[in-house]
Amino acid sequence: MKRFALAALFVAAVGLAACGRSDDPLATGQLENPYPSTYTPLPSDPVVIRNATILTGDGERIEEGDILLKDGRIADIGRSVRAPRGATEIDAAGKWVTPGIIDTHSHLGVYPSPSVQQHSDGNEMTDPNTAQVWAEHSVWPQDPGFNTARIGGVTSMQILPGSANLFGGRSVTVKNVPSRTVQGMKFPDAPHGLKMACGENPKNVYGLMRDRSPATRMGNVAGYRAAWVEALDYRAKWEDYEAGKSYGRPTHDLQMETLLGVLDGEILVHNHCYRADEMAIMIDVAKEFGYRVTSFHHAVESYKIADLLADEDICSSVWADWWGFKIEAYDMVRENAALLEQAGACAIIHSDSEYGIQRLNQEAAKAMAAGNRAGIEIDEATAIRWITLNAAKALGIADQTGTLEEGKMADVVIWDGNPFSVYTRTEQVFVDGALVYDRNDPARQPKSDFTLGLQEVDGEIL
Repeated sequence: MKRFALAALFVAAVGLAACGRSDDPLATGQLENPYPSTYTPLPSDPVVIRNATILTGDGERIEEGDILLKDGRIADIGRSVRAPRGATEIDAAGKWVTPGIIDTHSHLGVYPSPSVQQHSDGNEMTDPNTAQVWAEHSVWPQDPGFNTARIGGVTSMQILPGSANLFGGRSVTVKNVPSRTVQGMKFPDAPHGLKMACGENPKNVYGLMRDRSPATRMGNVAGYRAAWVEALDYRAKWEDYEAGKSYGRPTHDLQMETLLGVLDGEILVHNHCYRADEMAIMIDVAKEFGYRVTSFHHAVESYKIADLLADEDICSSVWADWWGFKIEAYDMVRENAALLEQAGACAIIHSDSEYGIQRLNQEAAKAMAAGNRAGIEIDEATAIRWITLNAAKALGIADQTGTLEEGKMADVVIWDGNPFSVYTRTEQVFVDGALVYDRNDPARQPKSDFTLGLQEVDGEIL
């Protein structure tokens, strides 16, 4: 009788737990995002840009074209576009128009300027797996680098943790607008990314400097696999609980929740990886555990496996001509992006630099020129994709931005000439149809609160 009573009590407790799961905010393996975007587009009036050479970002070039920006969106594009009454008309004859530039690899805000230790918040170098940290919780919105990037035509960017760890943590995609908070910059509904790193960085930081695993590349791979095994076990525990097969809710684990988000396809993997052989191994690891790599970053040897990357639909975020600063970054060619394009793979030019982000158009120009010299025909309409559409694809925001199409966000740059010329500068930059930079209007040249009051000479801060 006593045994029956205890059993009945147990069943009742399980039943009550199961009944309470639907309204329990902690009842599933994934917590809701407690840091949603609060971004609101700046007010804007209709604008029509006329007579420009337009690169749409999806391979089309329109001569003497017009584009209408209305209600924060691209309302029309083509020739002889009709403008609503009261619209501001800009004569862009002799000028070029492109989508806003998107940088897939930035550390602005987490490694801001001034570059001092007190502002160095981009890498939680305390364990090989720090998947639980979020870059957005380190972003300093007052970083003056956001303003200089905007002058370079950058309207969106992904801010990543550093690459000392096997799992560095979550990235965040932001709109490049002045804001008091990072939530006020967060790109609405953009997925988080997970920064992973292979090669020398993690094995040196932990094996060489801290005398612990990983100390080798095989140690790196063992570390990835162990983490994914743990994530699968974590998911199984929650599935058993949600199915009523186990009593007592599992303990939430912030690290595992990030990895579970990857396994569930909600978080995109951005993998720091230089060597071709390591990229191939990481593809195999992804297949073993049922996730996919969205983009390899730096990827100086992508050209060696361009066909594999094309088959797997994996983007490569690369530099135009920066390599050789360590052994694993040695075997690059300037034709890297062009060879990827030739193979049908997704090529992206990224910065990884507070300086490079100011001139991504010139970096793309260098990569385009290198391809053309090698006999790989790359025109401006193709090369612009490397810093617009392809970047948007890698960040999971291509349905909203990255091309000049009706209905998409009006993230637009007017250049005073061919954007692939070293002599060309931005004239105006629009984010969601709002003019956020105008070279000829000091009132449209936002400054960081950090720089206000600092002495300037000829526009340069001393």
